Amino acid sequence: MDKSLAELSDDEWESLCDGCGRCCQIRLEDSETGQLMETAITCRLFDNDSCRCTQYSRRHVEVKNCVSINADNVSDLYWLPKTCAYKLVDEGQDLHPWHPLVAGNHQAIKEAGISVYGKTISEEHVHQEDIESYIKWV
Repeated sequence: MDKSLAELSDDEWESLCDGCGRCCQIRLEDSETGQLMETAITCRLFDNDSCRCTQYSRRHVEVKNCVSINADNVSDLYWLPKTCAYKLVDEGQDLHPWHPLVAGNHQAIKEAGISVYGKTISEEHVHQEDIESYIKWV
């Protein structure tokens, strides 16, 4: 990409999102170690079929702790996956071959197994006492 994140128009910024959905996964922090654990649980606004937010323009109203990814904070968001296009561009790296802007379609990311498509459950369907069973222990 020839531009920095700060130089992107709003449309360019939005098209850079690969639609993996991993930023919409619920993460839990271990209170003793501070370790951040990814879960197979997604925000209640996440649509698993499209791997997009159903209330994108209102997400911060609907979900108070929804994090906005922007040019100023992307380098601080250590929990974003290494494959995140925003991180890659911020670090001067190339987009992956399965990225929609490279592949020319949104199916390639699903076929590559990068997206959370079909791998998660909405927080609306998870009982509090069952959350631990959805933690991805690495």
